Amino acid sequence: MKEATSELNSTLVVVMAIAALAAIFFTIIWPMLRSDLKDSAKCSNAVCDKGVDKDGMVFCRAPRNEQDIIYCPYRG
Repeated sequence: MKEATSELNSTLVVVMAIAALAAIFFTIIWPMLRSDLKDSAKCSNAVCDKGVDKDGMVFCRAPRNEQDIIYCPYRG
């Protein structure tokens, strides 16, 4: 009976660890990844100004929304 209880405890610890990692991923990491993906999608369709700032980024505007100013990497 002790062996079964030990296996149940270790299974419970593994399940709790996986749940904690999933909670961290979906509350912290995934929103950051999603916003980065949206920003890079905006840059692929953006209309960019001439000139590069010191970080290698340029000012760009979304084609549908001229008020939305975003920074995109310089593509040459």
